[in-house]
Amino acid sequence: MLSERELAFIALHKDSYPAIFRFVRRRVESPEVAEEIAADVFRVVWQKWGDQPRTDTAWLVTVARNMIGNAYRSRDRQRALQEKLRAAAVLRFGAGSENLAVHDALAGLREKDRDILQLAYWDGLGTAEIAGVLQCSESAAKVRLHRARAAFRKHMPAGAEAITQRMGA
Repeated sequence: MLSERELAFIALHKDSYPAIFRFVRRRVESPEVAEEIAADVFRVVWQKWGDQPRTDTAWLVTVARNMIGNAYRSRDRQRALQEKLRAAAVLRFGAGSENLAVHDALAGLREKDRDILQLAYWDGLGTAEIAGVLQCSESAAKVRLHRARAAFRKHMPAGAEAITQRMGA
């Protein structure tokens, strides 16, 4: 049986989630990111839910704005790191190297695809271990890895078949 606190939170979520999602969606690049941030807003609300819970829309929007700002800062740090890594690869291997082609192809992937490829190739994990990291079934991990490899192939420049064959992609 749910407590009064839980029932009140469920009611708040039911009433407020659509508005918070719309607010976030107008400010981020994809529906998936908007869903994640909106869910995080209510995670924060639940964590701060005390004896005198705040349920006003202004507070929820403020939490959402803060979460959006965090997402933008994280994205900007990720992009800066990618640019720094690319510049280092150019200096070390030259502008036409296979390493740079791999780097550029990885940078063009969705984060989920990039992560699973890095788990498989950089960290040397098998599909069972990847499934454990991603908290999914082994068959789901195999499918995700297969899709990530296909996306990687699409981002590789023409004539780079030797690289993707060495990776098993």
